[in-house]
Amino acid sequence: MILSSPDKLSYRPRRIVSLVPSQTELLHYLGLEEETIAITKFCVHPATWFNNKTRIGGTKVIHIEKIKALDPDLIIANKEENVKEQVEMLAADFPVWVTDVNNLTDAYSMISDIGILTGKEKEARALVSAIKIKFDLLFQLSDINKIISACYIIWKDPLMTVGADTFISNMLNVAGFKNAFGDMQRYPEISISQLKNSGCKIVLLSSEPYPFKQKHIDELQKELPGIKVIMVDGEMFSWYGSRLLLSADYLKDQFGDLEI
Repeated sequence: MILSSPDKLSYRPRRIVSLVPSQTELLHYLGLEEETIAITKFCVHPATWFNNKTRIGGTKVIHIEKIKALDPDLIIANKEENVKEQVEMLAADFPVWVTDVNNLTDAYSMISDIGILTGKEKEARALVSAIKIKFDLLFQLSDINKIISACYIIWKDPLMTVGADTFISNMLNVAGFKNAFGDMQRYPEISISQLKNSGCKIVLLSSEPYPFKQKHIDELQKELPGIKVIMVDGEMFSWYGSRLLLSADYLKDQFGDLEI
């Protein structure tokens, strides 16, 4: 069954399968080493789990039968990162918690909910408090009059960016940027011509999901004279679990003295 609230699970889970990299890292932070029995091939943090935990496919193509054989007592999924039909197949046999994170407030709720689900409520509350302190400091240091129009690129051939209703777009706003494609939804395809006419002053090439490198910066910079093109750490913009403890400092260090 798909759980409707975190308190609907009447026991503390002992066999957790995580289908979401950001939330796998959160489970590790909360001290659920023994309880977490399987993860995806994209759950690269922590490295010890990536190297030693059972892997059950990717986020979009999970091995249903392999998961069933593990007999989990809780599966943690995400509305955006996982495929609805696959999640529903698992929910026919196992309790599934599906998260939906589109902004920092959602992330705080998600962390708290997983704390309740796993018997780590105290640890989750402390984590949320620590993250809020980090971001409150970032807000205090930010120059609210220095809003730069930016485009965040997640894919090549075709070029894809982020719309307003995404966690990444919210993080752009937190970092002091205005999403140049904030009038679009989800992950639209865009052209070089649209980029040139968007009014953006900076293009951020993410390190994930497409592995952009320096050569891509050089190529795009030639096509976009007058627009600054830089690489950014995609995990700091898109991982909404315990990685947020690092994100605020990253945004401050990366963009605090940015001149366009």
